[in-house]
Amino acid sequence: MNPRRVGALVLRYTYVYQRSLLRLLEIFFWPAIDLLVWGFLTLYLQQEGRVLPAGIAFLVGAVIFWDIIFRSQQGITLSFLEDIWSRNLLNLFAAPVRVTEFVGATCLVGILKTLVVGAYLGLLAFCLYRFNLLAIGPALLPLFANLLLMGWSLGIATTGLLLRWGQAAEALAWAIPFAIQPFAAVFYPVSTLPSWLRPLSWAIPATHAFEGMRLALRGRSAWGELAYATLLNLVYLALAGAWFGLLFTAARRKGLLAKIGTQ
Repeated sequence: MNPRRVGALVLRYTYVYQRSLLRLLEIFFWPAIDLLVWGFLTLYLQQEGRVLPAGIAFLVGAVIFWDIIFRSQQGITLSFLEDIWSRNLLNLFAAPVRVTEFVGATCLVGILKTLVVGAYLGLLAFCLYRFNLLAIGPALLPLFANLLLMGWSLGIATTGLLLRWGQAAEALAWAIPFAIQPFAAVFYPVSTLPSWLRPLSWAIPATHAFEGMRLALRGRSAWGELAYATLLNLVYLALAGAWFGLLFTAARRKGLLAKIGTQ
């Protein structure tokens, strides 16, 4: 992997945001709307005496950390879609750029987006709700890392689908993260789910991460949950990489790269 080629790709995908106010709004506007809706809803429920005072911390934290998954996934899939929309996909893979360099660059873009949005939401949550992200303690960094890894897995797998089915699968870039959200125990514990759904929920790395977040906010140890999340993430990241490699090879053999990039 050539660091200069990876760096060039990162610049190519980040320059898009410098030239487009609408893309910057997409990064900052929708996360803020989610935070406002869930935060004010929880404040209302507290005023009605229907939730514990700590409930605001759980929900606000869930909104912030869910956005880490979504932004890291979007960092990969939207970067790929940018090349489709600009009819640059064929040029990209005709250049001396390896697939691993492309994936590495989009993962770095995902990191940049999650860091910016995470810091922005953390500051906004503190100003509006006095929610301190640092209250999670030493578990904050591994929690962030696990959600980032899961976002990468989803992004790589989704990009593989885009390679195989092109713009017909474009809606999956946004749909896939939200398809798993009800089962990932983002805003509620796993015990809320029906018993027959819980094995599925525990098979999702984010479930362990969000359960760990709730434990950490209660002052309890979250390391067991985060260890499970890490193991699952490594498995899914390997599977997503194999899936992407398989579909990329199939797309190249069938000449789909030229069709996707020039339609």
